[in-house]
Amino acid sequence: MFVKELWRYPVKSMAGERIPQAEVGELGIAEDRWILVHIRGKLISSRTHHQLLGLKGTVGSNGVPLISGHEWDSPEALHLVKEAAGPDAELIQYNGAERFDVLPLLVATDGAINHMGFDGRRLRPNVVIGGVEGLKEREWPGHRVLLGGAIIHVAQLRGRCIMTTFDPDTLQQDRSVLRRIVHELGGKMALDCAVLLGGVIREGDPVAVLED
Repeated sequence: MFVKELWRYPVKSMAGERIPQAEVGELGIAEDRWILVHIRGKLISSRTHHQLLGLKGTVGSNGVPLISGHEWDSPEALHLVKEAAGPDAELIQYNGAERFDVLPLLVATDGAINHMGFDGRRLRPNVVIGGVEGLKEREWPGHRVLLGGAIIHVAQLRGRCIMTTFDPDTLQQDRSVLRRIVHELGGKMALDCAVLLGGVIREGDPVAVLED
């Protein structure tokens, strides 16, 4: 098995960017979900404001998070966010663990994605592991996994939500995607993971499920 894809989402609930390598620490991939959208002091996400998925979060060459090409704290970026989420939306930078829905790292596998036959970006993974047989990921909770220079702990399968129903490119909704995950996989797909040993992960790095 190997690291097939690496993704980070500099702005929570927006489209992310594929990267060739990542520094991984206790709080997951560096600069992942670094910028949050709030309305009246409350964190919101694309579960309730799916138009946010139409904006793209990246990190500029100067290390500043960008929203569809604009620096995150610029008037242009805020205008785009208000168009997507409403006039009361605001952007904040936050580095605490609470910015993650469950755990800092979400890992998907090509076996499960191919089994379901839809675009893996719907799952919003940080890591996609290649060379996995079918639904083998469902046997991994409770195990440690070596990812390049890092070791993670697979805590559980991730319960999926309405965000999976939106096409990553067009935002067209297809509710059958979530219905299939519920009916065929008990509503759970991909893996919530904690980082036990940080390090650098690169696309192509070897992956191994470790014996405890």
